[in-house]
Amino acid sequence: MKVIIVGAGEVGFHIASRLALEGKDVVVIDKNHDAIRRVTDNIDAQVINGSGSSPIVLEEAGIKNADILLAVTNSDEINLVACLVANIISPSTKKLARIRDADFDKYHDTFRNHAPHIDTVINPEIEVVKTIERLMTMPGAVDVGEFADGRIKFVGIHLDEKARLAGARLSDVSAMSEKQSPLIAAVIRDDKLIIPRGNDRLMAGDLVYFVSEEDKVLDALAVFDKHAEPIRRVLIVGAGRIGFRLASLLDEKSIHTKIIEKNPDRCAQLAERLNKVVVLHGDGSDQELLNEENIQDIDVFIALTKNEETNILASLLARQMGARKTITKISKFSYFSLMSKIGIEQVVSPRLSAINSILQHIRRGKVLSSISIKGEEAEFMEAVALETSDIVGKPLKRISFPEGSLVTGIMRKKNIIIPSGDSVIEPEDRIIIFARRQAISKIEKILMVKLEYF
Repeated sequence: MKVIIVGAGEVGFHIASRLALEGKDVVVIDKNHDAIRRVTDNIDAQVINGSGSSPIVLEEAGIKNADILLAVTNSDEINLVACLVANIISPSTKKLARIRDADFDKYHDTFRNHAPHIDTVINPEIEVVKTIERLMTMPGAVDVGEFADGRIKFVGIHLDEKARLAGARLSDVSAMSEKQSPLIAAVIRDDKLIIPRGNDRLMAGDLVYFVSEEDKVLDALAVFDKHAEPIRRVLIVGAGRIGFRLASLLDEKSIHTKIIEKNPDRCAQLAERLNKVVVLHGDGSDQELLNEENIQDIDVFIALTKNEETNILASLLARQMGARKTITKISKFSYFSLMSKIGIEQVVSPRLSAINSILQHIRRGKVLSSISIKGEEAEFMEAVALETSDIVGKPLKRISFPEGSLVTGIMRKKNIIIPSGDSVIEPEDRIIIFARRQAISKIEKILMVKLEYF
């Protein structure tokens, strides 16, 4: 598979790194010399210093032989033009564009069906707002994703020292659960990813990922001693595109919401466009302002400014001053591993959301969605089981899944199955697979029809 990536920023760099490690033919285009040098120094990929919207540059990159073009620069306009030019030169190349401006929201279908014919429009900010909403409603969750149209959830929680499962073997979890126990797919301990077996123990401080049916997820959280609490008051810091989208959503849900913004002109715009949301002009990391707004009564504090250092500081301050829960927007991937160490557990990233959205369109086989965890070391993938695939018609325990992978859910028509070794996948089942990065290429082959790889 040949993939051309226009834009070597954080999203482009990390997508290129992931695909190159999987053995795909990757070409990265960017006008910024420093960004190109970063790719050259760290990734086994071809680089071209130039404009990704230039037909000459795209032809030099081999657009006529490319399977996929990813336009992921920070400019919506450049991404649109890159797809337009690529479509003129190579109509058969699949084109994906990152477009973030809300002004384009209602035109996504138009882009797909007419010129410039973009196969997929990715707006990571919409996905970030969805993630924030899930984190708000899941007690104790630090990571949440969903599959099968929301009917299957995967949730990551930190196991508290006093939790009843701390020290328990996985084989004993079912007996310790009052109701059906969740399927534990992965554990992160001391920054190491573990796919646990029956004799492995859960330890206090572990980040535990489990899979559950939607209507049983609160019961599953209760097994880990995480209990739902009502969300009545929310304070948002930062009234950019994400802040406005979130405030609009909470406004519709009639949740008492306040938003703090430094820019007075932006405050005036929001005050006109939001009905019940209280818009405040000020600095969200100002202790005096937070005191005035009774931060100790806030159920969820959400830091969404463009400056991640400000977001980190504001979240730490809000937590110290009594806010029950904080959610923090982070863009730099290098910061992720530090967050839990300094007390920030619930983190969202537009860039990671963009990567997850892109991956599902790159994966071979009939992959419907893909979500990365643990700094991109592993993925949850949702796929359709094809009739000619090797995974159908026999018990899971008889299928040679690659090491580091696990089937965590099956959706058959309207029925949800949390699988065991005796479960059998049928054609057209939607399956959820958890896999380490090293196992993904093998999983892709398993998901494909036999004729494609024999």
